[in-house]
Amino acid sequence: MPELFGNTSGLSPLAIQKLERIYRRRVPLDTIASAELIRSLSEASRESARQVGALVHRSGQVDYVIVGDATRLMLPNVGRLRSASGRFRGLRLVHTHLHGEALTHDDLVDLVRLRLDLVAALQMGATGDVRSVSYAYNVPAQPQEKPYRVIGPVPAGQLDEDFGQLMTALESEFAKRARTREVASEGRAILVQVGDKGRKDAIARMDTSLRELRELSRTAGVTVVDAVVQVRDGIDPRYVLGRGKLDELIVRAVGLDASLLIFDNNLTPTQASTIARQTDLKVVDRTQLILDIFAQRAQSRDGKLQVELAQLKYALPRLSQKDDSLSRLTGGIGGRGPGETKLEIGKRRARERVTHLETQLKKLAEQRRQRRQRRHRNAVPIVAIVGYTNAGKSTLLNTLTGADVLAEDKLFATLDPRSRRLRFPEEREVVLTDTVGLIRDMPKDLYAAFRATFEEASDADLILQVVDASDHDRDQHIQTTEEVLEDLGLLPVPRLLVFNKADLLTPGEGRRLVLGRNNAIVISATERETARPLLERMAAMLAERWAAAAMVPEYDAGEEEVEPREDGGEDPAGSLHTLEDLLAASGRRARPSARLN
Repeated sequence: MPELFGNTSGLSPLAIQKLERIYRRRVPLDTIASAELIRSLSEASRESARQVGALVHRSGQVDYVIVGDATRLMLPNVGRLRSASGRFRGLRLVHTHLHGEALTHDDLVDLVRLRLDLVAALQMGATGDVRSVSYAYNVPAQPQEKPYRVIGPVPAGQLDEDFGQLMTALESEFAKRARTREVASEGRAILVQVGDKGRKDAIARMDTSLRELRELSRTAGVTVVDAVVQVRDGIDPRYVLGRGKLDELIVRAVGLDASLLIFDNNLTPTQASTIARQTDLKVVDRTQLILDIFAQRAQSRDGKLQVELAQLKYALPRLSQKDDSLSRLTGGIGGRGPGETKLEIGKRRARERVTHLETQLKKLAEQRRQRRQRRHRNAVPIVAIVGYTNAGKSTLLNTLTGADVLAEDKLFATLDPRSRRLRFPEEREVVLTDTVGLIRDMPKDLYAAFRATFEEASDADLILQVVDASDHDRDQHIQTTEEVLEDLGLLPVPRLLVFNKADLLTPGEGRRLVLGRNNAIVISATERETARPLLERMAAMLAERWAAAAMVPEYDAGEEEVEPREDGGEDPAGSLHTLEDLLAASGRRARPSARLN
């Protein structure tokens, strides 16, 4: 027997008979709906007193017959969309409207979300006859335009649109636009932000957070095509934003050819899966975006283990939302009886991997502790460079020491600590250590995993707190950094506030920044001559440390252990050799170490 979909309860035998008869209709490719199909749909709708629809394949066969209620239809799961660029689903929806109403908002959302070929509403009169037809189809659109076109109402007897030619022309236009559209390495995304109206500073915080989310997306390789912001009395427990706004978001995503939604809010597993099912788009929240950036940029064994640990802890509560097939019982020998479901096996293996990673990280933490002890015996002062992400920490390290560590205008360009020696006059020297950048509301699991990285600053004699002076949110960045330093118990360590990117400030703004701050200085890390005052302040603050170091017997730095790489070599980022040694090991000519004349 042919299957009927939707609201089939309470139907009379005659209504069921008329509904099943719809499957026998064949619709030519050159018409939207044949007279026979229109008649069958209207008869079934009159008999059932409900909306009735048919999903018609381009071959002319009716694939689905759907029954709704008096005002709407609920479409069945019609499978995955064909992946070829510019293609539609190959199905058109023809359905009745009992009260003569035109296409509804739900009709248009289904058209766009499911990439249907076309949606047609048969507008019935009081006598139950189809008087007119309204229909809509997807069209290539500019960002501010609607991605569909509505035609009608057209008298039912004058429905003469050549459906086959229309689809051929539309798919050709969409394919042409896809060929000329910018290709993003990680996809095209719409940013979504939902704020709480009850907070006094909601608007200001949202503006700041959205700028940061845009930078995170750029760092991850995503092309941002739009941003949707909504301020509500409260976060919707299912969809985060309102249902109407979600429907609007679906339409905009299709019009902009976006395949990804990036939420600034951290989503619960249920929210993420519900939104993904409703929109047919990939859904990523802020935490997942940061984890992805870390996964792209981790280089050392330590860094890769830390990222994997954070990802597993994030993914564990979301495993049950990934795929319904994971809940099935395993089959075959050993899988019969109560057994374990695939989901339970997956979770158990993930927990075992978490335990293994935590064990490995503890061993690496012990190795780092031993290296720090050797540094302490060597009596060379340690200066840690900390600060908000993309404040210019790696650039400052390169400028002061002549090193060539990676420095990019992107968030989290540095994930692994980098240590280099900096020589001062009278054979005095320090070890400069660059650390991973900080960010507001850093994911809990990620911070816990990378907490060991910040241990590099735990034995520091001086902390250079680098701040992007050109950023309007610099005060918030300073607060975020100081909160982390307090959490690590590093606030008592002498600290020098370094306002970087002075070249981007207006005249006099730099002087205003340091006004009233005793341990603050303004520099431009890209211009080495501006670093002279910084070196002088560092020398003055480390004078006592050098004096104490002169009383300690010299320690052979050649015995310093370096951090092993996965390929069995040595990672100079973890060593404390001089800059000349590091450059010689890489086969380059050594440049002179930075000196304060």
